[in-house]
Amino acid sequence: MCACFQSKSATTIILFYFILFSTKASAINKLERIDLEEKTLTQRLIEENVAISKWLLSKAEGIDLFLVDKQLQAGRNETNIKVENATYSIAGEGVTNQTSLSINPRLPNLEKYWNLKFTTYDEQQDDRGANKSNLRQTPREQNYGATVGLFRNFDKIRVAFQPRIELQDPLNVAHSLAFDTVANLKDFRINPKLEFFANAKNGTGVFQALNFNFILNNIFSLTFLNEGTYEEKLHRLSLTNGLALGQMISPTNSLNYSFYMFSNNRDNYHLASYSLSTSWYHIIFKKILDFQLTPHLDFTNLRDFKGQAGITMQFTLNF
Repeated sequence: MCACFQSKSATTIILFYFILFSTKASAINKLERIDLEEKTLTQRLIEENVAISKWLLSKAEGIDLFLVDKQLQAGRNETNIKVENATYSIAGEGVTNQTSLSINPRLPNLEKYWNLKFTTYDEQQDDRGANKSNLRQTPREQNYGATVGLFRNFDKIRVAFQPRIELQDPLNVAHSLAFDTVANLKDFRINPKLEFFANAKNGTGVFQALNFNFILNNIFSLTFLNEGTYEEKLHRLSLTNGLALGQMISPTNSLNYSFYMFSNNRDNYHLASYSLSTSWYHIIFKKILDFQLTPHLDFTNLRDFKGQAGITMQFTLNF
């Protein structure tokens, strides 16, 4: 009786361990298949991006040699295409989605003379003011066109002359002449910029910036922003003052906490609005795909400085 019971017990234990081992092996195989599928998907995305990038490079090099007819410069071609999809949502105003495209065919031989870029918006105008670059809350003004740029460095001063042909009816031409530099001091950096611009809509104007950047440690940095734009045709002076605290979380994640004040002189000089925001930036695939999420709280003069919440979500794809 005892021998029979012991035999049955041993058989039960062996069967239990067999089932447990089989279940564990099955789970491990399933996880390995999932990891393999994810790795395959990631690898596939990278390979597709590389293939498209190589195709763009070959086309750019062909155009480059066709226009110049000789090899003037050897080196890596950095032709790139940037696609941005942004979704904007402000309380009481609904949701808006917009896709922007920037094509930058780098032609090393031709760039001995000038640089060419195609975009669905005016990049120079897009850089004037934190509410257009650092803290964009509304869609860009769609403005299809091509920019021909001439860049030169004079000692530490970078000079950029960029006339832009806007594809409208009739065709318009905008001009931008900018001077900027970066002064690296012991504990901080100063980035002054001066730009003269002209376009058919707002006439001539000038943009000035004097920004200070303090590297506090390996994780935190602090930036003081001071910018101003004057548009002659509108007789409007717009000023931006504020500060932003950057925090590095990891090589692929960072946070930015900012406070900006916006003022103008129409009709009299006054504070038009101020904004509080936190921005999370995440690199999904290195140099290919990144994501940015920016919730913000705005206080405007038009709403008697009552808080209005909003959020901006943006994906950027690079080829």
